[in-house]
Amino acid sequence: MSMVNEFKEFIARGNVLDLAVAVVIGAAFGKIVTALVDGIIMPVVGMAMGGVDFSQLFVSLDGKDYANLAIAQEAAAPVITYGAFIQTIIDFLLIAFVIFMMLKAYNNLRKAEAAEETPAEPTEDIVLLREIRDSLKR
Repeated sequence: MSMVNEFKEFIARGNVLDLAVAVVIGAAFGKIVTALVDGIIMPVVGMAMGGVDFSQLFVSLDGKDYANLAIAQEAAAPVITYGAFIQTIIDFLLIAFVIFMMLKAYNNLRKAEAAEETPAEPTEDIVLLREIRDSLKR
């Protein structure tokens, strides 16, 4: 079998295609969640905490005091942007929660399908009738 044919078989498998679709959707979903966190959630959280702009929270490592992050970066000062880190953590937690909920729904759907596929146990009447039938055949 040629390498091209093997590659075609590999790509044609359902799991690989499902994974590729999941990666593309996940990347797009990540952008949506990041926009949600940066544009909606963090401003509300910042307002609730007294007007804090998390994107501007930083510590300058050179010991100087800068008015905002842009000025510190313009001065090429080494900074730790812990506000951006907090935003990224919230972003991650939202994505992880949504993925957890999607997996939970998917697993529940699979369980329901498996329950439908499993034939129901015969009733006592049916079992008794089968026993009578089998004994008459002998």
